[in-house]
Amino acid sequence: MRMSNLLHFTEHHHYVVYREFGLSELDQKMLTHVYQPMVGAFAIGLYQLFYQHIASNQTGFSGMDVQRKLFLLLGMELSEQGRSKFIEESSKLEAVGLLQTSRIMLPDAEDYIFEYELQPPLSPKEFFDTQHLTLLLRDKVGKYSVLALREQFSTKEPVVFTGSELHRENISIPFYEIFRLNTHVVDYELEQALQEVAPHRGSRTLEQAAEADAPVLNYSDIIMRFPKYSYNRPYVEKLRYDREGMGIINYIVRKFELTPQETCRLLDEDGVFNTDGKILLDELQHRAHLHFRQNKRRDEWREREQVRIEKTQQATADTEPEYAVQMEYYLEVPKQFGGQCDVHQYNMMLRNTPYTKLLEKFFPGTVPDFILDIFAKLDLNYKLTDEVINVLIHYLMTMLAGDNNQRLNRNFIESIVSNMLLKQVKSYEDAVQYIRSQHTGELAQAGGEGAKASPQAPRGRRGTGSRYGKQQKPAIPIVQPSQGAGGTVSQEELERARELAKRLDANRRSSR
Repeated sequence: MRMSNLLHFTEHHHYVVYREFGLSELDQKMLTHVYQPMVGAFAIGLYQLFYQHIASNQTGFSGMDVQRKLFLLLGMELSEQGRSKFIEESSKLEAVGLLQTSRIMLPDAEDYIFEYELQPPLSPKEFFDTQHLTLLLRDKVGKYSVLALREQFSTKEPVVFTGSELHRENISIPFYEIFRLNTHVVDYELEQALQEVAPHRGSRTLEQAAEADAPVLNYSDIIMRFPKYSYNRPYVEKLRYDREGMGIINYIVRKFELTPQETCRLLDEDGVFNTDGKILLDELQHRAHLHFRQNKRRDEWREREQVRIEKTQQATADTEPEYAVQMEYYLEVPKQFGGQCDVHQYNMMLRNTPYTKLLEKFFPGTVPDFILDIFAKLDLNYKLTDEVINVLIHYLMTMLAGDNNQRLNRNFIESIVSNMLLKQVKSYEDAVQYIRSQHTGELAQAGGEGAKASPQAPRGRRGTGSRYGKQQKPAIPIVQPSQGAGGTVSQEELERARELAKRLDANRRSSR
């Protein structure tokens, strides 16, 4: 019992006792022969006193009473020494798992009561399989006494069972082969009545709620799912007494939201344990992170498919109203739509057409699957509207048409979308202003690079150079008009030009 101030635990406070079990003769023998040497006779007497608060043929709560009754029945002083003695003895029962103490705040009064919840003693097999309890009993009575006590609680097996491997076949009859339940009729009144007559324990404490909500794994949850003939099986079996290793596993389970099956799959991989059987935290955390990312991608794909199915199932005859586009936000018609529509029709299509239909107009055949997946992610996961996606498609297609070296890939599109999300681009007008600002920045950057170039050696495109840095095409100087040239051509000059053209044409025909 954790009590920092003895004034918070006095004989004037009220208490109740709660239990959900009954003690058998075997349980009584475990209390007197096993638990009493560990915690002492006074603590076992306190346990028996709590047990007798409720009739032996019943379970549930006892009546509420003042703790002065406990002190008087135990022959303890109503003083600070008596309270310290009571806390010490009840703490021993709590340490060996026979008692749980809770402090319950009363909502209607500025006071609290203590609840003493009794726990049944462990069976002989469960007790001697628990290492810390067995070691405590050994420290109290000795090794040979522990062995003698273990033999007192079990009988010997028949002689025919010893010294040979037996094949055990389960021939028991299950429940549903003998009995048939009427599952077609559900008795809601019976279920409600059973819930009403059951003892109500009240709300959970903050610690219990946190422990119940946290995905904590026990050793039994792992070992029962772990492959029996795995190479890492001996290392996993050592986790039974390795509290640090189980703490590392539970930390990773909480961090990456792993299920017991996924945890066992990660522990079964090579390189998770070192040669001493200790868990490598960095390696296990790295693999758990990869698994978490894979699950995230799978969930996103499942969400997209679910929304896509819902959209196809919710096809209605009502057409959505068209929204007009102001002339200041008009975008130029790309070369692919030259002669097919004017500026007004094209911008109305960008504002009111779903992005899937717009992609079909840009691709003459079937739209590639990876293109559809990229824009479906923008629609369903990033929550971009169709009009913003259409402006983005226009921007990308215009950029590809003007730059032959640019390639359309996922990383390139997501880099642009991330900037749009950071700048809160949510409408058609915002998207148009964004791509115009990007285009203005590109022109300014190109102008700055052109000013830095030498006038004698104009810079060409990066893609025109060969792998050795040599220019494939010679730089042809542009003929500038002479200052003294007149605006008209004389008749003699025109005749000489016609004769020269005739001779060139005759030479070309003769060469053929």
